[in-house]
Amino acid sequence: MKEFHVTSKKRCEMIDITAQIQNVVEEERVTEGTVLVYVPHTTAGVTINEGADPNVQHDIIATLDRLVPEQGEYQHSERNSDAHIKASLLGSSVTILVHNGKLVLGTWQHVFFFEGDGPRYRTVLVHATQQ
Repeated sequence: MKEFHVTSKKRCEMIDITAQIQNVVEEERVTEGTVLVYVPHTTAGVTINEGADPNVQHDIIATLDRLVPEQGEYQHSERNSDAHIKASLLGSSVTILVHNGKLVLGTWQHVFFFEGDGPRYRTVLVHATQQ
């Protein structure tokens, strides 16, 4: 298992981590297999979506903010309940196929770290498995 770190600059943002994951695949010399990407945080997540147009990431965050506003009738005392809920909606892991040493992603797909309670210094864990 490998890890790398992400530093967010905003309270909510999506950070493209595709290249870092591909680097792990290459370091581990996985040519055919899978890679599991896991975010061990309760106010952050990971997702796969369009990476060509940054407006998509903006739209995802804007929609999450509408669905789960920062201020609400939350009981959690740290005032970041919205980040916990958003992270739960997106999920804490993704699994990606590896073929010929490359991540199998669609033409526009990238892997994004979702920050819901930044700015913060975060950890991403990656486990690449050869088949």
